[in-house]
Amino acid sequence: MPSPKSKPPGRSGASPVVTGSDRFDFASMNKSLLQRQGSDPTTARLRASESPTRRRGSSSSTGSASGQGPEEDGIRVNPSFLRVALSSLLAIDLWMSKRLGVCSCEDSSWGSVRPLMKLIEISGHGIPWLAGTAYCMYKSDSAAGQEVILNLFMGLLLDLVLVAIVKAVVRRRRPSHNRMDMFATFSVDRYSFPSGHATRAAMCGRFLLAHLVLAAPLRVLVQLWVGIVGLSRVMLGRHNVTDVMFGFWMGYCQYNLIEMLWISPQTLQGLLGFVF
Repeated sequence: MPSPKSKPPGRSGASPVVTGSDRFDFASMNKSLLQRQGSDPTTARLRASESPTRRRGSSSSTGSASGQGPEEDGIRVNPSFLRVALSSLLAIDLWMSKRLGVCSCEDSSWGSVRPLMKLIEISGHGIPWLAGTAYCMYKSDSAAGQEVILNLFMGLLLDLVLVAIVKAVVRRRRPSHNRMDMFATFSVDRYSFPSGHATRAAMCGRFLLAHLVLAAPLRVLVQLWVGIVGLSRVMLGRHNVTDVMFGFWMGYCQYNLIEMLWISPQTLQGLLGFVF
């Protein structure tokens, strides 16, 4: 029986080895392929380990190890609870201030009461209070009275400075329905937060109740005056509700500061002698 013809060699010149049972010697063929690629079995295993599948797996594991998975990205996109709460409170504040601004102009629902509200506004202004305390300190003939009025005068100056600083830092605009026809305004008065009238009323109210001997009806009138001054700021459209509330709290704290820094006439004379 004629022997089978040998197959022609391939393009590379290498021919597979055929055994007596007409089956390929795959070990010899793999060795020939490795020789044609110019590498050894170790290099082939290293190249196989760098396959796209393994690279994808390693990149995914690196991303998860760095903590930048899709779940964390979704958490970053969601707004914080504090920001949502502050936005809601701001919206409520603007809505309430708009509804309570019933004297913002003559055409408002309570426009006829606007002159009375402006008179209350003047009663809480800083210039009348400074002028009044300076006059009382000049006319007082007792050392105790001069000491009390002196500290009230220093508290009014402190109030002007602190309110101006906070307004310049916060820079919150006044309500849109406000008319800038206030008495004796300054550059920082175009800002709304906090209400200087509210801080002054709260501080002076506490000061008068603590250092003046007043009858019960007068004490009630002082407390009513403090509340009406704060309410008039919102009714005139000068301030938002939060401006007045923060102003009351700030004036309350300012009185505590005055008590801590209480100045006696002897201390004042010593300071004046040191400066001049």
